[in-house]
Amino acid sequence: MLSKTMEDALNRQINRELYSSYLYLGMSAWFETQNLKGFAGWMLVQSGEERNHAMKIYDYVVARQGTVRLDAIEAPKAKWSSAGKIFEEVYAHEQKVTGMIDALVELALKEKDHATFEMLQWFVKEQVEEEANAVTICEKIKTVGDVPGHLFMLDHELGKRK
Repeated sequence: MLSKTMEDALNRQINRELYSSYLYLGMSAWFETQNLKGFAGWMLVQSGEERNHAMKIYDYVVARQGTVRLDAIEAPKAKWSSAGKIFEEVYAHEQKVTGMIDALVELALKEKDHATFEMLQWFVKEQVEEEANAVTICEKIKTVGDVPGHLFMLDHELGKRK
């Protein structure tokens, strides 16, 4: 069974992961308006991954006889100036999420909640991948130039993500 403190923290993270999903969905919509379908598709897949992250924690809370509480999700911004700016924001956001996961790990250790600590190790590893993906795309955008015509090949590459 989860402590009240751990349950509350996991519920906050569920809602944070749902916000991440919503943020990436908004980014996908912006890429659609820029006719960058590959970027839009990549973000749509990322949005789904973030929802899956939320559900992984949701399922865990339920399995531990906890109560899931969903809060309102803040609306993400709807406009960006460029693909590069979006991926800089993605990278910063993923770094912030890494900090949130690290705080949950620390709380699990403090609470001596070994089951939650173990479950969170998946997220620790996932955040390494999330940050690496974001920074790699940032660097590719810098290399090709952050203007739509130059992004064509990268758009094609990102569109292959399923």
